[in-house]
Amino acid sequence: MIAEELINHMIPPLKVTDDADKAIVWMEEFRCNHLPVVDKGHLLGFISEEIILESNDIGKNLADFPLVGKDCYVHLHSHFYDILKVAGDNKIQIVAVLSEVHQYLGLITVQDMMISFAQTASVQMQGSILVLSMDLIDYSLAEISRYVEENNAKVISSTMTEDPMDKGKIKLILKINQTDLKRVVATFERFNYRVIGRYQETKPEVDEKDKIEMLLRYLDI
Repeated sequence: MIAEELINHMIPPLKVTDDADKAIVWMEEFRCNHLPVVDKGHLLGFISEEIILESNDIGKNLADFPLVGKDCYVHLHSHFYDILKVAGDNKIQIVAVLSEVHQYLGLITVQDMMISFAQTASVQMQGSILVLSMDLIDYSLAEISRYVEENNAKVISSTMTEDPMDKGKIKLILKINQTDLKRVVATFERFNYRVIGRYQETKPEVDEKDKIEMLLRYLDI
């Protein structure tokens, strides 16, 4: 998935001539804590409910507020993971999409990204999630996949995150196309891999709420 496919055309940007009262009303209407502010087609940054409430003056124009997230943008062909990184780096749930000449084209919400990602094959396919902890220097996806395949299973997808408690270690999150992980776990433990979590599907059908909750655990968000 790329940015062009994820743009939300239902949420318009604010203008510098709009007042804070309008921004608050739109945030409530669109259920957002931030909204982009543009001037002549150029992104100036994002206004937040917190910024407005701290000023205690909803009659002021947005041009008079300090904006945040001036670098919270991607281009049309930015990949899904790059969009998530930008959102995470800026701690904003909305990312602007700009053209190559930095013209504002629209925005992407993290919620929309999660819903779109939840429909991908790696999430929709039946299976389970296994979390391993290891030193970064010991990481080898080829070796890990071989151990999984020795148990007649496949790695559907994998995600690596740095362990916040130990910068030399990583957490490797695997989606495996089996609901019973006993044999796979036994194999990893036999080769001294540390298994720190497993999330096994027990029902053939999962409702949308469960899918989103499982996805958030999967991405460790």
